[in-house]
Amino acid sequence: MEAEPPLYPVAGAAGPQGDEDRLGVPDGPEAPLDELVGAYPNYNEEEEERRYYRRKRLGVLKNVLAASAGGMLTYGVYLEPGGSRYARSPPPTPGLLQMQLILHYDETYREVKYGNMGLPDIDSKMLMGINVTPIAALLYTPVLIRFFGTKWMMFLAVGIYALFVSTNYWERYYTLVPSAVALGMAIVPLWASMGNYITRMAQKYYEYSHYKEQDEQGPQQRPPRGSHAPYLLVFQAIFYSFFHLSFACAQLPMIYFLNHYLYDLNHTLFNVQNCGTNSQGILLGFNKTVLRTLPRSRNLIVVESVLMAVAFLAMLLVLGLCGAAYRPTEEIDLRSVGWGNIFQLPFKHVRDFRLRHLVPFFIYSGFEVLFACTGLALGYGVCSVGLERLAYLLVAYSLGASASSALGLLGPWLPRPVPLVAGAGLHLLLTLSLFFWAPKPRTLQHIWILYTVAVLWGVGSALNKTGISTLLGILYEDKERQDFIFTIYHWWQAVAIFTVYLGSSLPMKAKLTVLLVTLVASAASYLWMEQKLRRGVVPRQPRIPRPQHKVRGYRYLEEDNSDESDAEGERGGCGGGGRGDCAEEEAPPAWPRPGPEPAGLYRRPCPYEQAQGGDGPEEQ
Repeated sequence: MEAEPPLYPVAGAAGPQGDEDRLGVPDGPEAPLDELVGAYPNYNEEEEERRYYRRKRLGVLKNVLAASAGGMLTYGVYLEPGGSRYARSPPPTPGLLQMQLILHYDETYREVKYGNMGLPDIDSKMLMGINVTPIAALLYTPVLIRFFGTKWMMFLAVGIYALFVSTNYWERYYTLVPSAVALGMAIVPLWASMGNYITRMAQKYYEYSHYKEQDEQGPQQRPPRGSHAPYLLVFQAIFYSFFHLSFACAQLPMIYFLNHYLYDLNHTLFNVQNCGTNSQGILLGFNKTVLRTLPRSRNLIVVESVLMAVAFLAMLLVLGLCGAAYRPTEEIDLRSVGWGNIFQLPFKHVRDFRLRHLVPFFIYSGFEVLFACTGLALGYGVCSVGLERLAYLLVAYSLGASASSALGLLGPWLPRPVPLVAGAGLHLLLTLSLFFWAPKPRTLQHIWILYTVAVLWGVGSALNKTGISTLLGILYEDKERQDFIFTIYHWWQAVAIFTVYLGSSLPMKAKLTVLLVTLVASAASYLWMEQKLRRGVVPRQPRIPRPQHKVRGYRYLEEDNSDESDAEGERGGCGGGGRGDCAEEEAPPAWPRPGPEPAGLYRRPCPYEQAQGGDGPEEQ
């Protein structure tokens, strides 16, 4: 039986044509070494480079989609609460918290399931922890982002959201309240890291798309200002399209599970007298029993397990599919400016007039989304058409906002103020209309008006969110500042959430007045900022300190470079190797050196020799 020929030709063996192959090159032991170990003859360097950067660009797109889907799933399970003292009124906020607090609101459910455990008191403390804790976020958010890194801060925050979901398996004071406080601490870091992450992905996509220009300019040369803006518009539109879908995803438990247990509007709204602009607080007179039958514990456990699985999937998306926002050396640079400086820099950025002019818009951005979930959904929606239609109103708001996020793609062809001003103008018209509308309780004739207002409010919210995030990414391109800027933005949103939480008992007209004044002030302040920039007013930005590296190794070396000889240190001290920092003079050594200076080169003494007071082997 004949032996099978080898699958691949063996190096050094004679080919089928003797000592020469088809190209006439000698084969066997006398073959040239370059032919055996040299480069592939058909290798095309430009083509391989193009393929490499195409894979890099696809990786950036994968990161954006994974971060967007992770944020959508996280907030689909739970969305930021705010606006009312939920122990006395039904919750406006979609997601797990909505279902949980509707159940806790029902008197029969509380007495049968929990007796005298005091669920209303636990709920009020839990929501106080969620709404009050973010006020202190400005103190710790930049430190946490620099310490963990942008990606790992996102993962940690999403994990805290999943922790809050898991505590609903055992609803007690010592599980709900601590997890709610931890959740409040994670809100601002999550949003600041996500805003920073999307902006960094746009900058990296520009680098991978224009790699030839980067090679010509050199690795240390920064790209032109505003060059990443088109990619940033696309990525922010993708992110907020996914995020606003979370409002619709959060209504699935309400639509497919809880709605089957609710009374109709004739029972729940029996004692409600005023709606809309004539209402006071949150649904005064709403019935204390909203459940026709109590859901079985087994069914509740199944629903909570599905929500927990979705939260865990969001963690896996961020962990497995989101790449790093910075290179390892960049992460070290960002940490090495000093933790004291990292703590102070958010406060120092208040010197920048651009941020001061945008603060009213930051506050309004928090007001308007909470008004959609509380004032519009409850004061106008549930008050007139019943609790069983709350989910559909929020789905209309979600779909309108998600679809309208794509309007941000028109940014390159429009003046920069147009998206923000257009969203503010739309909300202004809707707010003025709501000022004069008081729908009657328990009537369905005007339900189409409610759906129209919800969709249009979602359009304005989408223009607001995408416009502000894109504007911050364009105004502050330095990677050393982006986490500070997004921290300030979302901290002011947290302040707005806390303010709405405190003012939940105000009349609807007072709420609309505050919303209207904030809206007009934010639009006027923003247009004033744009006018200053057109006049050429230079903003005052705080100086970012230079990194002070403490790591000794191949990348970051201090005064003593263990990898270079004395001659190299003398020859290249100011040029390239060694410290590379000749702006400051050399500090004199801190140890005494008795005797005359050695004439030649000498090495730095070791610590033991310093303690002995000598200069090592050179000492005579």
